[in-house]
Amino acid sequence: MFSGRITEVGTVVKLGPRLVVEAPKTAGGLAVGGSVCVSGTCLSAVEVEERWFNTDLSEETVHRTTLPELRPGDRVNLELPLRVGDPLDGHLVQGHTDAIGKVTAIDTDRAGGRWVWIRPPRRFMDEVVAKGSIAVDRVSLTAAEVLQDRFSVALIPLTLRETTLGALAVGDRVNLESDLFVKSAHELHVAARLVASRTFASLPWAGELRGGAGVEKVAAQLAAGGAVIIHDPDREAEADVVFAGSRLRPESLVFLLTQVCGHTTVPCDRARLDRLDIPPMPGRGDRHGTAYHVSVDLAAGTGTGVSAHDRAATIRRLADDHARPEDFLRPGHVFPLAGRAGGLTERRGHTEASLALCEAAGLPTVAAICEVMGPDGHMLVGSAVERFALRWGIPMIAIDDLAAHL
Repeated sequence: MFSGRITEVGTVVKLGPRLVVEAPKTAGGLAVGGSVCVSGTCLSAVEVEERWFNTDLSEETVHRTTLPELRPGDRVNLELPLRVGDPLDGHLVQGHTDAIGKVTAIDTDRAGGRWVWIRPPRRFMDEVVAKGSIAVDRVSLTAAEVLQDRFSVALIPLTLRETTLGALAVGDRVNLESDLFVKSAHELHVAARLVASRTFASLPWAGELRGGAGVEKVAAQLAAGGAVIIHDPDREAEADVVFAGSRLRPESLVFLLTQVCGHTTVPCDRARLDRLDIPPMPGRGDRHGTAYHVSVDLAAGTGTGVSAHDRAATIRRLADDHARPEDFLRPGHVFPLAGRAGGLTERRGHTEASLALCEAAGLPTVAAICEVMGPDGHMLVGSAVERFALRWGIPMIAIDDLAAHL
């Protein structure tokens, strides 16, 4: 593990099957078999003398880094691995070159520093975060600006003097490695997107849809087993992700629990709840007149009822027209809501809107809904909702559009 804080700039003595570097300070702290980071690439020392060391270059290193472009006399940034108790002055990197970038522009600022613009492969841009850390030829830097296909780093005079980056010119290629934490977060996000693509990316519509054509598209998305967002900019100022209960899969419920993060509930038509002997919850209810009913679990389940698989099975059974009262345990981990008999003409809530949309999709009137909550614990509103929809490829529509066209 490395920090990206350069401890010495060495000089290339020889480059062939082995890279020989003159660097007295680094050689003094290095042993045969030990790791050393050379211009952003972690290598193993195969021979160490008082003033120099040499390393083998594997075929992968030759193909994935700029090290084969070095020539005798070239200067290289060097760093030894972190040890317990060492200060973490830079950021955490592993010395594994993630990509090679090309310098596209260099500007000088009034303080004597430089702004260097680098274009990496498109795949690497997903791991570049504005004001986040990035290693360029092993030097720990901050990404100052991030555009669609490039990013910039600001080099202060000290960095220009003490590293090889002061010699960079337009057209030069550099080794890049993203911050370990950013990389981990990106991998989690990619995994979540993969789950999402298998879960609800059924049709090619995303973002705000309007009018009758928009209503038809979100109904088709629901019928295909996908997710839609119903937002209410006026009444509750919240947005709910909606799945059809009859098509609900465990992966869809995982998405609601881990990415949408609000309270997952299950709107049902009142006649269905009456037939299944699922009574209303006692009390006056919430501020918006939501009709909560007693929570349930599927009686035939073998788990506790709380897993995504158990809850999805419970919801699908609620949507089954052949379900019977004895199919459910009370209370449980699935929270039914009763829709008003008059639907959206009587109450313009997410409960009634999701049921109207299920009916328009030709599905049983049971839905799974969850309010979209941001990472700060507040509900997403306005443009933040649309950004969420676009990020996950989900179509969204306003309750007023549903009321006008259903």
